[in-house]
Amino acid sequence: MANSELVRVMDYILNRCDEKAIDAVAAAVVRRRRELALFGGAANFPDPKKMARELSDQINISANIDGLREEVRKMAVKIIRREAPELTEEQIATLTAAWIPGPSSGGPIPPEMLLEMCGQFVSFSTGNMSQAEDHKLRSEMGQWTGRYWKAFPEVVKLIIKDYLDGEITEAEYRSKLATAVSR
Repeated sequence: MANSELVRVMDYILNRCDEKAIDAVAAAVVRRRRELALFGGAANFPDPKKMARELSDQINISANIDGLREEVRKMAVKIIRREAPELTEEQIATLTAAWIPGPSSGGPIPPEMLLEMCGQFVSFSTGNMSQAEDHKLRSEMGQWTGRYWKAFPEVVKLIIKDYLDGEITEAEYRSKLATAVSR
């Protein structure tokens, strides 16, 4: 620290600090002393970029998005098996494909599931979804509306958008959606 900085800091501490500021300064001094003792002086502080590079090499993902996606998928499968042991392998695969899409989009969503997702999305978007259902979906998936939207095929997005914008009736929406999903 340059002498002028030290003088300003000391002046602030000695002449202008109130009780809260003194406590904050004391806590900062204690933390700094701990860091210096732990790392053996300021010159030995770890380099975050170097640590990140070393960690990446250790876990052997090396910025490989597909490898990372696969690891996340494996963790999700373990969690689903632990939390919902009653699900079949097919149901687990469907859930993980919808939640963690692969490089191309995670494969097609089964028609029944896609229709259910569309119903939930439209129900939420029109204000007809109960708070309990919305809360349940959010607790299970976080920002479920964004995940659903990303998972929808483009044609389904267009149909939903047309319906929500009032450009087609509910009957037209259902008919077009049924046709799009059955392809």
